[in-house]
Amino acid sequence: MSSSTGDRIAAIAHDLLVSEGSAAVTMRRVATAAGLTAMAIYRHFPNRESLLDSVADTSFAALAARWGERDWSTDYQARLDEALDAYLDFALEQPHLYAFLFTEPRAGARRFPEEASASPTLGVLADALTEGMRTGVLRQDDVWELALVVSATLHGLVQLRAGGRLAVPDDDFRALCRTALGRVLDGVRA
Repeated sequence: MSSSTGDRIAAIAHDLLVSEGSAAVTMRRVATAAGLTAMAIYRHFPNRESLLDSVADTSFAALAARWGERDWSTDYQARLDEALDAYLDFALEQPHLYAFLFTEPRAGARRFPEEASASPTLGVLADALTEGMRTGVLRQDDVWELALVVSATLHGLVQLRAGGRLAVPDDDFRALCRTALGRVLDGVRA
């Protein structure tokens, strides 16, 4: 997908996914919204999966850029708090996109541990943890396993809240996530 029409199609699919979830992204619906015939969309994406893969790739790259824009070498705890806030902003403000990227089954989704280092978002977390270890804030540990434990803890809390199992206001939920992250990282603090 390198054409402007392809970009427009992917943007429409992204917007549908954000507002209604991945089930709302059908080739016919996206084509109609793009002003194309149902068959014309296939010149740009051979199938729905390739369109959704494009949305996933673009979304992961945008998240990694947003989440990775901090200088971990200064005030590590403050940068960690900022990163957690950015993660929670995304999870709470775009729940359909969050679910699509992190919890819905996708054929092209990266798998742990074989493809851990290829994950743009897990890579940002691993970089942050590596810097914490390098600067002595955290003790040396397996950075990828620690990244998995941190992300699993946070993803689990987000899923519990999305499923209605945690009936707490946003501020209390954010505080709970901050406490949970602190407890996980306490196990590896230097």
